[in-house]
Amino acid sequence: MKPLTEQDIRASFINCSKGEAKRLAVPRDPGELPWDDLDFLGWRDPGAPDRSYLVTERKDRLVGVAMRFQPAQRGFLHRSMCSLCLTTHPRGGVSLMTARKAGPAGREGNSVGAYMCTDLACSLYLRGKKVPETGARFEESLTLEEQIARMRDNLFAFLDKL
Repeated sequence: MKPLTEQDIRASFINCSKGEAKRLAVPRDPGELPWDDLDFLGWRDPGAPDRSYLVTERKDRLVGVAMRFQPAQRGFLHRSMCSLCLTTHPRGGVSLMTARKAGPAGREGNSVGAYMCTDLACSLYLRGKKVPETGARFEESLTLEEQIARMRDNLFAFLDKL
């Protein structure tokens, strides 16, 4: 992913108003992010623990999405799998992220959801730059490039529903 500026990030959101996009918390020091290892930029809002954001490049334009999620309620031994990168995590590592739809449907309260890594570090898990709490990912017969393509396809399928 190419490095983004704060203005790029704020202008990319498709499911919130310009005023909301102007007020949301963006990552500090975007110049220090591992851009070469990211397929999308995802972060949690430090001031609102139930909010997260995602920005990706799609068809030569940036697409940003504001999402909400509920804290983990499952038992200690429960494991969940991210629908984007297929990484499994113990309790709290995967959350149902819901995003308000864009346009009139979103203003009517319609939303779409997907189970995603709570920290939105899917790109880093795939590349082995970040290790899940369990210590490893399932070994797959797909190449890294194929896994990345699958994750991007899963992400774009989610975005298409917005």
